[in-house]
Amino acid sequence: MLYEHPAVREAAVIGLPDERLGEEVAAVVAPRPGAGIDADALRDWIAVRLADYKVPRIYHVVDALPKGSTGKILKRAIDRADVRRLGVRTRRLR
Repeated sequence: MLYEHPAVREAAVIGLPDERLGEEVAAVVAPRPGAGIDADALRDWIAVRLADYKVPRIYHVVDALPKGSTGKILKRAIDRADVRRLGVRTRRLR
């Protein structure tokens, strides 16, 4: 769903450990050239298209996502500590 947003060039959704929930959904996104990404606006856009439990609460904007030699995004190479520390936690919708 993230790829359908006009400002998103590439994206990955990962799980981050959470004491209360067990795991929390986070999105790591790279914007298209010249586009800016606002985490709250992106969350609002996604929320009308997905069930609440599927909507990421944390958004981390990067220049590019790590890829292997075939061009596939390597989720395991995404630094989860950076996402936890630098990612924007969005407000709850309801």
